[in-house]
Amino acid sequence: MARWLMGGGSLLAALAVLAVSFWAGASSAVDSRDVRTGQALFARNCAACHGDSGRGDGPSAAGFATKPADLTDGRLMNGLPDGFLRSVIENGGPAEGLAPTMPPFKTLLNSAQVGQVVAYVRSLARPAFRADDDRPLVTTPHAPKQPILFNHVVHAGSFQLACQYCHAQARRGTAAGLPSVERCMGCHKIIGAQDNPEIAKIQDYARRGQPIPWVRVFKVPEFTYFPHRPHVRAGVACQTCHGPIERMSVVGAETGRTLPNDLMNLVGLKLAPPKLTMGWCINCHRAQNLRGANAPLDCVICHH
Repeated sequence: MARWLMGGGSLLAALAVLAVSFWAGASSAVDSRDVRTGQALFARNCAACHGDSGRGDGPSAAGFATKPADLTDGRLMNGLPDGFLRSVIENGGPAEGLAPTMPPFKTLLNSAQVGQVVAYVRSLARPAFRADDDRPLVTTPHAPKQPILFNHVVHAGSFQLACQYCHAQARRGTAAGLPSVERCMGCHKIIGAQDNPEIAKIQDYARRGQPIPWVRVFKVPEFTYFPHRPHVRAGVACQTCHGPIERMSVVGAETGRTLPNDLMNLVGLKLAPPKLTMGWCINCHRAQNLRGANAPLDCVICHH
């Protein structure tokens, strides 16, 4: 009986391995079919501008002021979420702050076909794109409309610009600061300067000698003192407080609602404090202290 059970267990294990292998093979087959179908769709709809190989050298793009993106450059493409690529294909470049030379295709391609084009574009990247690396776009509530559509997915995600390149005051003082028009023009005197309406807005502010009226997103209450400098020096990542900015097309402050938490606490239900509230900050300081840090917990550190 014991031998039979052992043999039966081995048989079940073998069947499980076969099942996993079958489904993995089926999944990869579906993926490869999507890539092949996407290649045909790309050749019919995209190659005229993006080129047969996706390098941005198609015949129709010869007269463009801004050359189409090199879709084979994995260093730039692999950091873009699938949702971003879908948005650009379906809604056109301006939907994500890019040049209008990329038109919308939502009337020509259905959702499944857009996904197949994305699958093919992913197959072009070198270094190769790994599906496990894809992270979804993040949307936050109450994101204010900015005077210029500055897309963090492009700048922080694809080009991997360090946060402090634009928010240079974070390592020096209390506030992180907002990028000046001069900082933006350091790149955009050339990049996108001739055919992108969003870049034209930056240049207009520069010509008039006016600062860009950015709308502030994150703001602590007036009775709270939060200095960025010690947090940056302690190696706290910007994403710890602000979320995965590199996956946000537009940025909003997600702080959570405090009243429901307060009511729950009154009846004895201890919930995790909402993000960017005092309880959340205290929990973070306590966790850091358990790792050997010296994060202060005195009231007067933040309220003085």
